[in-house]
Amino acid sequence: MTNSTVHPAQVLLDAQAGGTQRLPVCDHYSGVEERMRKSLQLQAEMMAEFGACVFDVTLDCEDGAPVGQELQHARLVAGLARNAAPGARVAARVHAVDHAAFQQDMDIIAGEAGARLCHIMVPKVESVEDVLLAEKALQRATGQPVPLHVLIESPAAVHRAFEIAAHPAVQSISFGLMDFVSAHGGAIPSSAMGVEGQFQHPLVVRAKLEIAAACHAHGKVPSHCVVTEFKNPAVMQAAATKAFNDFGYTRVWSIHPAQIRPILAAFMPASDEVALAADILAAAANADWAPISHHGVLHDRASYRYYWQLLERAHRTGQHIPVAASHWFGPAGS
Repeated sequence: MTNSTVHPAQVLLDAQAGGTQRLPVCDHYSGVEERMRKSLQLQAEMMAEFGACVFDVTLDCEDGAPVGQELQHARLVAGLARNAAPGARVAARVHAVDHAAFQQDMDIIAGEAGARLCHIMVPKVESVEDVLLAEKALQRATGQPVPLHVLIESPAAVHRAFEIAAHPAVQSISFGLMDFVSAHGGAIPSSAMGVEGQFQHPLVVRAKLEIAAACHAHGKVPSHCVVTEFKNPAVMQAAATKAFNDFGYTRVWSIHPAQIRPILAAFMPASDEVALAADILAAAANADWAPISHHGVLHDRASYRYYWQLLERAHRTGQHIPVAASHWFGPAGS
């Protein structure tokens, strides 16, 4: 146990321009009623297993609502969100701002369940003006401070990624792979939507990197796109690992329950890294966060910040936090 009473987040993250948002590494989408209910049940079961909420459940109106039944679906989503288990992180994806059902979605879902929503996802955002429309609709619907997540799906939106990420209401930006590819009028082959091609085609790679860079520049969370392969957990884990290690994404979409654990595994730091991080940060705290030598290696606040973020990621993926650092996370971190 350390002698310092100062929490690492207070002393280490104040000097950091980006990466200040902390969200679960997995965002799971479902839109059919039966699957939404099963997703919420699975979330509750895994909360009990890990001692923390390790993935978000986003209830989907855009792809989930049958045409002509948008009103009924919005009411269903609002009811499911209101009745979610204590501690659950439940979100909703509404229709795009230019869709006839957009304001209705916001009025019902945010208006009736705003206090239970961890965020609202707005698809097909093209510019800051779309974010402003969403923010205005949210303010009309509820007095709750619900963060906005936005989905960028076109070449023009990618061009404006830094402007969109700079808006204070935006907490996270996701990349919409399928629509992005189709927006190029056949100039990008269908292989670029696959699990391998999406990491190879230059235009797709550029778009992913622009979004990740924009998010990190403004302290927002870059969320990686759908991987349609869900029957092979190893393929999903490899894709999530590549999104994190090579593209800077700190969050990944899931569209099938079988993808959740592989995504968590991809973001889990190795146990020896977690132990090292805990040891270094405990020693740093005892030194009141001044520079230290640990096994002959110099560490200061720059490396402390890295190891603190590693510990946070370990916590968000349900890993055991060593005793030397567990007090910083409360009961769920022990």
